[in-house]
Amino acid sequence: MKRSPMTLRGAEMLRVELKRLKSEERPRVIKAIAEARSHGDLSENAEYHAAREQQGFIEGRIMEIESRLAAAEIIDVLSLPATGRVVFGSTVELEDQEEGAAVTYQIVGEDEADIRSGRISVTSPIARALIGKKSGDVVDVTAPGRTRSYEIVSVKYL
Repeated sequence: MKRSPMTLRGAEMLRVELKRLKSEERPRVIKAIAEARSHGDLSENAEYHAAREQQGFIEGRIMEIESRLAAAEIIDVLSLPATGRVVFGSTVELEDQEEGAAVTYQIVGEDEADIRSGRISVTSPIARALIGKKSGDVVDVTAPGRTRSYEIVSVKYL
């Protein structure tokens, strides 16, 4: 089984979602199916079919989360040695060499990536370019349409 890196925070978010699906959503949809069944003819019962479809989505998501957690290599960012190099889980402050704009990203697993929150996937082009570099290094990132240069201002392990 291929192991995929995940931060402690990402694993906890998946566990919370899994618990909610199992303890709240699954019982709610089972109750909705039972109620729809009590209305009689199932072949023309839209409530029943909608509840069954929703049950399929919930069960699929439960299996997906359980699979991802089983395959996860959970990395505690706070326990990483502060080498000053960009590694999985580190938070990197960058300065765009053309525009001078500063951006900050944390390098996380694919399931945790959310660009609006400043979390980028370890498999993204910018993260791949940053891994192994240190403060003061300039990296070139090939983005759709052009290549951008960033200077690494700081590397933190938060």
